[in-house]
Amino acid sequence: MSEDEAESSSSGAAASEPKDPRTIARKYQLDLCKRAVDENIIVYLGTGCGKTHIAVLLMYELGHLIRKPSREVCVFLAPTIPLVRQQAMVIADSTNFKVQRYYGSGKHSRDHQAWEKEMGEYEVLVMTPQILLHNLRHCFIRMDLIALLIFDECHHAQAQKRHPYAQIMKEFYNNADKHPRVFGMTASPIIGKGGSNKLTYTKCINSLEELLNAKVCSVDNVELESVIASPKVEVYFYGPVGHSNLTTAYIKELGGYKFQSECMLRESVCNFNESLKKLKSLWRLHENLIFCLQEVGLFGALQAARTFLSSSSVSLDGKGADINDYANKAMSLLSRDILEGPDADSFDLETIEEPFFSKKFAVLINVLSRYRLEENMKCIVFVKRIIVARVVVQILQNLKCLDFWRCEFLVGCHSGLRNMSRDKMSSIIEKFSSGEVNLLVATSVGEEGLDIQTCCLVVRFDLPETVNSFIQSRGRARMSKSKYVFLLERGNHSQEKLLDDYITGEIIMDKEINLRTSNDMFNCLEENIYRVNDTGASISTACSVSLLHRYCDNLPRDIFFVPSPSFFFVDDVDGIVCKLILPPNAAFRQVNGQPCPSKDEAKRDACLKACIKLHELGALTDFLLPGQGSRKIKVSTTNNSESNKDDDESFREELYEMLIPAVLRPSRCKLDSSFKLHFYYIEFIPIPADRRYQMFGLFVINRLPEESEKLDVELHLARARIVKAGIKYLGKIEFNKEEMILAHNFQEMFLKVLLDRSEFTPSYILLGNDGALDMDSTFYLLLPIKQKFYGDNMIDWPAVKRCLSSPAFQDPMGLSLHDSYLPNESLKLLGGTYNKADVIGSLVYTPHTDLFFFVDAILDGTNAKSELNGATYAEHFKQRLHIKLSHPEQPLLKAKQLFCLRNLLHNRQLESTESEARELMEHFVELPPELCSLKIIGFSKDMGSSLSLLPSLMYRLENLLVAIELKDVMSSYFPEASQISASGILESLTTERCLERISLERLEVLGDAFLKYVVGRHNFISYEGLDEGQLTRRRSDIVSNSNLYELSIRRNLQVYIRDQHFEPTQFFALGRPCKVVCNPDREATLHPKNIDPDRRENCNLRCTKSHHWLHRKTIADVVESLLGVFIVECGFKAAFAFLHWIGIKVDFENSAFYRVLDASSTNLSLMNYMNISELEELIGYTFKRKGLLLQAFVHPSFNKHSGGCYQV
Repeated sequence: MSEDEAESSSSGAAASEPKDPRTIARKYQLDLCKRAVDENIIVYLGTGCGKTHIAVLLMYELGHLIRKPSREVCVFLAPTIPLVRQQAMVIADSTNFKVQRYYGSGKHSRDHQAWEKEMGEYEVLVMTPQILLHNLRHCFIRMDLIALLIFDECHHAQAQKRHPYAQIMKEFYNNADKHPRVFGMTASPIIGKGGSNKLTYTKCINSLEELLNAKVCSVDNVELESVIASPKVEVYFYGPVGHSNLTTAYIKELGGYKFQSECMLRESVCNFNESLKKLKSLWRLHENLIFCLQEVGLFGALQAARTFLSSSSVSLDGKGADINDYANKAMSLLSRDILEGPDADSFDLETIEEPFFSKKFAVLINVLSRYRLEENMKCIVFVKRIIVARVVVQILQNLKCLDFWRCEFLVGCHSGLRNMSRDKMSSIIEKFSSGEVNLLVATSVGEEGLDIQTCCLVVRFDLPETVNSFIQSRGRARMSKSKYVFLLERGNHSQEKLLDDYITGEIIMDKEINLRTSNDMFNCLEENIYRVNDTGASISTACSVSLLHRYCDNLPRDIFFVPSPSFFFVDDVDGIVCKLILPPNAAFRQVNGQPCPSKDEAKRDACLKACIKLHELGALTDFLLPGQGSRKIKVSTTNNSESNKDDDESFREELYEMLIPAVLRPSRCKLDSSFKLHFYYIEFIPIPADRRYQMFGLFVINRLPEESEKLDVELHLARARIVKAGIKYLGKIEFNKEEMILAHNFQEMFLKVLLDRSEFTPSYILLGNDGALDMDSTFYLLLPIKQKFYGDNMIDWPAVKRCLSSPAFQDPMGLSLHDSYLPNESLKLLGGTYNKADVIGSLVYTPHTDLFFFVDAILDGTNAKSELNGATYAEHFKQRLHIKLSHPEQPLLKAKQLFCLRNLLHNRQLESTESEARELMEHFVELPPELCSLKIIGFSKDMGSSLSLLPSLMYRLENLLVAIELKDVMSSYFPEASQISASGILESLTTERCLERISLERLEVLGDAFLKYVVGRHNFISYEGLDEGQLTRRRSDIVSNSNLYELSIRRNLQVYIRDQHFEPTQFFALGRPCKVVCNPDREATLHPKNIDPDRRENCNLRCTKSHHWLHRKTIADVVESLLGVFIVECGFKAAFAFLHWIGIKVDFENSAFYRVLDASSTNLSLMNYMNISELEELIGYTFKRKGLLLQAFVHPSFNKHSGGCYQV
C-alpha cells in the first residue's frame, strides 16, 4: 500500500510514557464512556463537545481486548479523508495504541496477506467506511476480529439508503457469530431534506438506533453550555430579487448560443454516447453561467466563463471545440458592458450594484466589510456549488475594500479540479488554522468534522438543505461570541419558514431523543445477497454494479478495444427488466435480470445475477474478486510466495535426507551370529581386455528386486578404458559366526586400505572392534570368490584368511619372526625376514615415501647394484634420499603404487592431467626390499583393481534400488507406473551435478513442454469463465516451480533425488560406518545455512542421516523429468496417471469438451466474413468444427455476433 494511503500515526510501544486520556476528560465524557462500555450507544452532542475524546476513552477502557498480541482490533470509521487523517492523529496523540490510517484505493484492498499483517501489527485502524465494507465483502477483514467498531458522523447510516455505514451493519453485523461493541458519534441524528416534521425525526432516530443496534444518548444542554459556546444566529436580508433588463437579455442570448452549440455537436459527433456526453457538459456549463449570473451577478458569470476556459481539466483541442466556442461567445457577451483596462478587476464598494453584482452578493460584501476589523477574525462562507466557491474567491481577492480578507476556496478532491488534491485540501485547512488564510469559501465538504477551533464567523451564502447541514455548519464557529449568519431574500417566506424549521427542528430532536413519541421506522432497503460458504465472502445488489465493472476492467484490452458492459432496459408487465451484454472476451455474453420497480434496481439485479454466474464459472475467485478461483482449482501456496519472487524462491536451498534403499538396510542383530545371505556374482568385462580382475561376490540379507539384477553399468577409467560391470544371482549361502567375523574384518580391511590408508601406517592394526550393525547405514559384504564355481565353496576363504593373517593384524607381543627361512627363499624386509612367496602379491608400505605398493614380482636379475640412469640404485637412494642400503645384494621388487579411488561413473576422457593418467596406467617401479614394510599378504594388484571398481558400482546399485522403491510407491497408487523402467526413473532423479553420464535435463525439457500443454488444455476446456490472461496466469501458477516443489514435498520425492557427484572418500558401508552422527541438536552445526551456495560444494558433509542441500527448483525439475520418462516409455495415459498422483488435475469431463465444441457453433454466423476453405487449404488441415477456426480470428472489438473472440 502506498504511503499516502496507509500511514502509521503512532509510535505504539515506542512511546516514552503511558498516556491516560482520562486525565483531561470532562465528567459527562466519563459518564458516557462508562455507559458505552456496557452497551452500544450513539453519542448525540454538538460540534466541539468532545465526541472523539469519548471514543478515545472507550478505546482506553477496552484496551485489553485490542492490545497485541490479541488478534482483535478497533476500527474507527470516518466518512471523509480529512476526517480520517484528523481522527487518527487525535487517537495517536491521546493513547499509546498502534494506530494506522487507510483511505483511497491502493494495493492493500486486494491483498489478504497485507491485511493480515496490518491486523497483526496495529491495534486501531482508522479508515473510510468504503474500505472496511470492501474488506468485509472479500474477507480481508472478518467482523468477529473487530472488538470495537466506531462510526464518526454516524447519521449517514440510514436504513433506506445504501451508504457504506448502512451496508456494513445490514450485510455483516447481524450475520456475525461475534458482534463488536458499537459506538456512534453525531451532531445530528437526522439527515435528509425536510423541516420540522416530528414523525420524520422520530423515524430517523428509531431507524438509526435499529440499524446500529445502539441507543442514542445525549447530555443536558445546561451542562454543555458551561463548556461549549453556541454562536449567535443573525439574519441579513437582501432584495427582493428582480432581474434587470440587462440580466434578462444576457440570459436570452446565452440560451441562443447554447442552442447553436447543441446543433453543432449533434452534427459533428456520430457516436450517440459521445454526443450525449458532450451535450451534458454543455448544459452543465450553461446552467452554471446562468446560476452565477443570477446569484453573484455579471462579474460572477464572467469569472465562471474565464474559469472554464482556463481550467486545466478542460481539453482545448478539437474534441472540445464546440463547448469552447460556446464559452468564448459567452465571455465576449458578458464582458461587453464591463470596463476594460488594468483596473477592470478592482472594485470599490460604490460600484457594487446590479447587474454587475447581485443584491445577495452585495449583502455578503457588506457582512464581510462589517467584520473585517474585528481582532483574530476567521470566517467560513458556505455555498452550494463548486463554481460559485471559485468565482466568489476570485472576486473577493480583487476587491480593494476587502483586502483584509485572505481568501481560498475549499471543495472536494473529486470535484473535477485537477489541482484540488487531498494534499491541497489539507494545506488549505492548515493555512486557515494558522491564520495565513482567514476567509474560506467552502462547499458542504467543509461542514463535517473540520476541527478549526478559532473560527468565529460562519456565513451561509446559500441556505442549508438539511437540518444536519444546518447543525454541522454552525458547529464550525467554536469561539465565544461567534456569529452564524444567514442571507435571506426579503419577502421569501419559504426561506424564512425553512430557517425556522431548522431551528425548531433541533428542539424537536432533543425532545424525541429523551421522550420518544412513536416507534415508527423507515422501511429498510432490502438487499439480495450472494454468499460463498467456503470463504464467507459476499456481494449484494448494493455493490454488484461496481464489481461487474471491476471484472470488465480486468479483461484484456488494447488501443482498439476497452471492455465494458452494456445495459438495455425493457418495460415488462411486472416492472423494468435489464438486459446486460458483456464484452466478447468475457466469460459469457448476456444475462437478463428480474422485473424491478426502477431502472437502477433492475441494473443492480442483472449485475448481481451476472456476478453469481461469473463466480460459478470461475471468473471470480471464492473471495469474489476478478481472477482465478480458489474453489475451482487448488494451487498449493504453503509459503504464499508472490509470483514475482518465484525465481528467488526456486533457488532457495533446504536440507533434506537421502533415502537409503530398504533392501540394503541391516536387520537388528549382531555380527557374531549365523546368516543366510543372497549371493550375487559381480562380473567385470574390461575394454580393452588388458587387465586382470579378481572375481568378487556381493552378499546381502534380502534378495534384490528383479529389475536391479539386470544392472549394467560402464565404469570409465583413464585413457578411454572401460570396465562393464553387472551382477548375477547365484542363490543363497549360509555364513557361520566365524565366517561372518572373517567377512566383516576383510571388508573393513580393504576399505581402510582404499579410503583410510593413514590408519595402516602403524605396525599393528586392530580389526573388528565394532561388531554392531549401524541401522542408518547399509549392510552388504563384498568378498573374493574362486575362479571356478564350487557350489557353497565359491567364496575364496583361503584368500580372505591369508590376508587377515598378515603381520599387520597380529599382536606384536605374540609375533615370532620367521628368520629360519633359507636365503634363497626369503627376503629381508623392513621389520623382519619373510618368505618370497608371501612377499609376491602382497601390499607393502614404504615409510620414506609414505606410500603403499602392490608387489607384482621379484626381479631376480636385478639388485641395488644395478644401474639406473647412469648410477646404481644404491647410489640413487644415498644421493637423493640419504638412505644407505644394508642389503644391496637382494633382488629388487617390481611394485605398482596403490591407487586413489575415483568416481568412475562419468567420462574419464574429460580428465587430462598427467598425474591421473600415470596413476591409473600399468606403471611399475623397482623397490629395495629392506625399505618396504609388509602390510597385507595375498593382497594382489588384481584384487586391488577389482576393489577400486566396487565403490562406484555399489553407488550406482544403491541409486537404482532407490529408483525401484519410488517405482513401487507409484505403482501402488496407479498401475501404469509398473510399466516404466527403473533405469528411466533413475535418470529422471539424477541431476547434472552428479557428473554422471545420465541426467534429467532432456527429460525435463520434454516434461515441461507436455505439462504446459495438458494444463493449458485442461484449463481451456474446464473453465469457460476465464479469459486469455487468467488462463495464462492459472497455468503459470500450476506449472510454476513453487507449486511443483510443494507437490513434490507432499509426495516425499525429495528423498529420492540424487544431486551430488559420487565422492569415494564419503563411501560408507559395513566395516566403514559414518562417524558424523547427526541428530536434531547437531543438525544446524553440521549443516549451517549461512554458507555461500557457490562454496557449498566444498562443504558438503556426509552424515548418518545422509543429509544434503537441494534447491527448490531442483525438486520441481524432478516432477517434469519424471513426467518426461513416463511419456517416453509408457505414453500419455501413464503420464496423465502420474500427474493425477502428483496432484495436478489435467483430465476433464467429456461434457465439458463437447460444450466447447457446441459453443463454437455460435461463430458460424461469421462464415460470410471469411473464406474458410482457402484458409484450411493454406493451413493444410480441414477442421470439423469451423466455429473454432472462426473464433480464432475474432478481435474482441467486433461485437456484431453473439459468440466469443480469440481471447476466450
